[in-house]
Amino acid sequence: MVLAIGVSALAWYLSRPAKDDLSNGPSVAVRLPASFSGRAIRGKVHFDENCAACHGENAAGTGNGPPLVHNIYEPGHHADAAFQLAATRGTRSHHWNFGDMPPVAGIEAEEVSFIVAYVRELQRANGIE
Repeated sequence: MVLAIGVSALAWYLSRPAKDDLSNGPSVAVRLPASFSGRAIRGKVHFDENCAACHGENAAGTGNGPPLVHNIYEPGHHADAAFQLAATRGTRSHHWNFGDMPPVAGIEAEEVSFIVAYVRELQRANGIE
């Protein structure tokens, strides 16, 4: 019985998302699509200006923030509206150990919609539907 509990606890610990090390390198490998839509191209510009410092180049994550090209952020779990709320209001940490995300100062809803288009196209290129 004790062994079963120990094995279960170890399996849970190893399967949970964990904070990357303190480096600022990517935490996941991201494949780029062959091309981006016009909305996603605009989204990349806004992403690079507002999000990449924490979420990394091409949303691959860093030691400061999680990758957005990850199953946790698939559309069925985090709808587009969740990205709008996180950007404009901030969000409490609930999947990762990076801490709470503050609101992005001055970002407009339309800019976030372009960012979401960019992230969703990256996700699809990496098998996240």
